[in-house]
Amino acid sequence: MPVAIITGASKGLGRALAEALGARGWDLVLDARGADALEETAEAVTRHGTRVVALPGDVTDGGHRAQLVAAAWRLGGADLVVSNASALGAEPLVRLAELPLEGLRRALEVNVVAALGLVQEALPLLQASPAGTVIAVTSDAAAEAYGTWGGYGASKAALDQLAAVLGVEEPGLRVWAVDPGDMATDLYTAAVPDDDAPRPAPADVVPAFLRLLDERPASGRYAAPSLLEVR
Repeated sequence: MPVAIITGASKGLGRALAEALGARGWDLVLDARGADALEETAEAVTRHGTRVVALPGDVTDGGHRAQLVAAAWRLGGADLVVSNASALGAEPLVRLAELPLEGLRRALEVNVVAALGLVQEALPLLQASPAGTVIAVTSDAAAEAYGTWGGYGASKAALDQLAAVLGVEEPGLRVWAVDPGDMATDLYTAAVPDDDAPRPAPADVVPAFLRLLDERPASGRYAAPSLLEVR
C-alpha cells in the first residue's frame, strides 16, 4: 500500500485528506501538536482498515521530523509528503506595522523551514518510490495583497518558491503547491474571528487533491477551485 506523511493532520484539511486517503487504502503517518485531537483522527482513519501511526509533536523540531520519516520507512516507505501544518504569525491577523517579529519567525519556521526540512529527511524514500510526490499546501495570500495577511502570505510565497525549485531539481518527483481556496477551518477562524461568511468544508476541497494524485500532472502550482470544476 502507498504511504503518506501528513502534517497538521488533527483537524481541518489535514484530517479530511487523511480520511480520504485512508478510505483509498493508504497507510498514513500523521502529525499534529495536539495529541488528543490527533488520536481522534487516527481512530477515525483506522476504521477504513488502514495502518496509521499518529505522532504528536512540532514540525519545527528536527528530531520529530526524523521520527515521522522513520515511521513511514517502517510502513514500507514514503510515496507522499503533505506539508499542511501552518502558523499564522498572529491570531487574529494584524497589519504589518503591528506584526510581532517573533510571530513572523514562527510562521516562517512552520510554513517554510519545517516543510523543507521534512522533504530533506524524506527525500531518499520519495526518490525510491515510483510515484514520489510532495504537496505543499499554500494560499492565495501568497499571490495576492490582502491587508493583515502579509506575514502569513509572505511565508506561503516562500513555500511556493521552494516547491517550484524542488520540482525543477527533482524531476523524478511530482511537486505541487496547492492553494485550497477558502475553507471553514479553525485556522481561518483564528485569523479573522469576526468573519462568519459561509465557506466550503475541507472535505469538499479534498477531491481536488485526489484529482492531482489520480492524474499526476506536471509539477507546479494548482488552485483547488479550478481542479474542482467539471471536466
